[in-house]
Amino acid sequence: MGADQNIDWRLAAASALEWWRDVGIDTLVDEDARDWTATPLAPVETQPQRPAPRAVAAPVVVPLPVTLDAFLAWRTGPDAPEAAWRGDPIAASGNPAADIMILVDVPDRDDSDTGVLLSGTVGRLFDRMLAAIGRDRESVYLAPMCSVRPMAGRIAPEIEARLVEIARHHVALVAPKRVLLLGNAPSRGFTGMDVARARGSLQAINLEGGMGGTTVDVVASFHPRLLLERPAEKARAWKDLQMLIAGLDA
Repeated sequence: MGADQNIDWRLAAASALEWWRDVGIDTLVDEDARDWTATPLAPVETQPQRPAPRAVAAPVVVPLPVTLDAFLAWRTGPDAPEAAWRGDPIAASGNPAADIMILVDVPDRDDSDTGVLLSGTVGRLFDRMLAAIGRDRESVYLAPMCSVRPMAGRIAPEIEARLVEIARHHVALVAPKRVLLLGNAPSRGFTGMDVARARGSLQAINLEGGMGGTTVDVVASFHPRLLLERPAEKARAWKDLQMLIAGLDA
């Protein structure tokens, strides 16, 4: 018993109580069995309630005008896709009752100054192309897919689908016998292919959309601006023009 007789029981009890407190023993009696040596659980923090996300309203799709006069007024008005762009819009020209409609992508640089579609050097070549098949600007209907020339000079991918929808609606309203698609953007919009793949055949295209099942025959060919850069393509463009008018006078 020797050394045990020198224990200070008060210090020993205080030390035991301090250890119990450190390990989480905070009461002498408990109804339920518990592991007194387990690590105490951290207090549960209450997460702040976040407001439910607000539903985003779907964009309102305004139907396109269903008469040609109303459509043409809308096409160069404040609700057109290009209304906020820099520059004045260039409207369709020629005879909407003509049997041939010609669709180009965008106005050229000279067109912005003259206010006339296909003017300048490009326009002079275009007029010669028409004359070669016995036509002029008054005996066809000429329209751009994009009424204002974009800064980059070409239709951006993010707006192309909308302009294709509008162009197809325009063609359905006019209901020509043939459509000449000059350039890659019009060709893609109606045939799904660039000119290099789409040209060389007369294709019947179902316009679908808001005007029902209207079908039109189209010919894809090179834009006059490309023919100025690549004169060797004029021979193929001439074949496209002959295909365009074949059977129209019958």
